[in-house]
Amino acid sequence: MSIEEHVPASLLDEASEALEELAGVLADGQTLNDALQQLVESASRVIPDAENVSVTLVGPQGPHTAAMTDEKVVDIDIDQYKAGQGPCLEAARIQRPVRVTLEGGRVKWPEFARAAEAAGVQAYLSAPIVIEDEVIGALNLYSSDERAFDPFDEALLRLFVTAASTSITGFRRYERSRRLVEHLQRALESRAEIDQAKGVLMAAHGVDAEDAFSRLVTESQQRNTKLRDVARNLLASVRRP
Repeated sequence: MSIEEHVPASLLDEASEALEELAGVLADGQTLNDALQQLVESASRVIPDAENVSVTLVGPQGPHTAAMTDEKVVDIDIDQYKAGQGPCLEAARIQRPVRVTLEGGRVKWPEFARAAEAAGVQAYLSAPIVIEDEVIGALNLYSSDERAFDPFDEALLRLFVTAASTSITGFRRYERSRRLVEHLQRALESRAEIDQAKGVLMAAHGVDAEDAFSRLVTESQQRNTKLRDVARNLLASVRRP
């Protein structure tokens, strides 16, 4: 029997709607944290056994929890980060989903097991988030039922991980575009100031544009100062009473 045959149509419809929402999450100018928060809330609502959900991001400063549905489960992941091991980090390392129960994790991941027990978590499912062949974190599910998370839950989790990847990719592209625009704006501003400074030198010394630019470059090299700063200082001295 296929997954679709034993899952209510209403649940599949709700999952489809949630994924459509995630697909356009950054279209309204939301931040990455907004997108990840919507991701965990949608996954918690749609995946049957997921009582709580979090997102782990792995960066240069180490892993951290970027979004969660309830702060009481954050300690479970924090203890994994401190120990440098656990199902969340394991999923990111092997790039495959990892399911573990409280009892099953006591020997291999004692720090995880202690924190899970304190939070009342009996089952945990984590799947890696991969962007352009780079593992950037994991999506984590928590349940108080040791029998939680069947193949359908895992299939839905993979869909939400795909949605997370789309959101993060979109955010990265937006950030790259924004930085490019800022660089272009600064370049245009610098060019305008350099042209104005050249005009000042041309008028003051009766030289042509090439000679004026050469004088700016020479001063920049002698003072070990950026060309735009030399031009800016010259303009400021001219404007000064």
